[in-house]
Amino acid sequence: MPERRAATDADPHLQGLFALGGRVAVVIGGTGTLGRSMAAALRAAGAAVVVAGRDAVRGAEAVDAIGGAATRFVACDTTRRDQLDELVAAVRRVEGSIDVLVNAAGVNSATPFLEIGEDELEALMATNATAVARACQAFGRYFVERATTEEIGASIINVGSEAGRRPLSRVFTYSMAKAAVHNLTENLAREWGPLGIRCNVLVPGFFPAEQNRAILDPARVTAIVERTPLRRLGAPDDLHGALLLLASDAGRFITGTELVVDGGFDVHNL
Repeated sequence: MPERRAATDADPHLQGLFALGGRVAVVIGGTGTLGRSMAAALRAAGAAVVVAGRDAVRGAEAVDAIGGAATRFVACDTTRRDQLDELVAAVRRVEGSIDVLVNAAGVNSATPFLEIGEDELEALMATNATAVARACQAFGRYFVERATTEEIGASIINVGSEAGRRPLSRVFTYSMAKAAVHNLTENLAREWGPLGIRCNVLVPGFFPAEQNRAILDPARVTAIVERTPLRRLGAPDDLHGALLLLASDAGRFITGTELVVDGGFDVHNL
């Protein structure tokens, strides 16, 4: 049996593939359970991190939880284009550049389809789909201009959903919105790929988070776990490896993909 290589023989290049030192990441929705965890992972990998969201109190809590002088909060209502433009400008003023955008904001609802009112329909589409498109426009304009003049690429990571890929009960508007995010990401990957701007969808399976507490009652959790080969729901740090792959040089040839992190739920349901 061959001997294991000593740790001192590790390849520095391979060890550094996931490193994000010197890079700046913006996490929209970084005040939520999954968004905060993703922001923490990006910071731990060396990136300066800006958490963006509407709630200043939760933003301060996220910054405190993540820690480090290179973590800050910027208040932003991402359903408003003017505030997204100001977010880009504010990050550039402080950090000088932006390299990674994570669109992690999301809201959900368990309202039966025929009972979904206009206000709920518009609110869920605004946060889950339209705001993502506007963020990609605001940050994309900067990424495209920089890539054209300085030949520096970027990574856009839109957080999608299993609901955006297959029919799931009780999440009609959310599913519709996330399907739009998946499609948008693929189109942007094709459009901006020649400039070195990568666009991917990070697809969590079933993770306990604010937006899905209304639909994850005990009976539903049991049914999901029974249909998941790894026999559990996801934990926030289960997303870290996939996130860092898409954000770093380790994923430099990955664009236009849906990277699914679901404990095998897809396999069971093929």
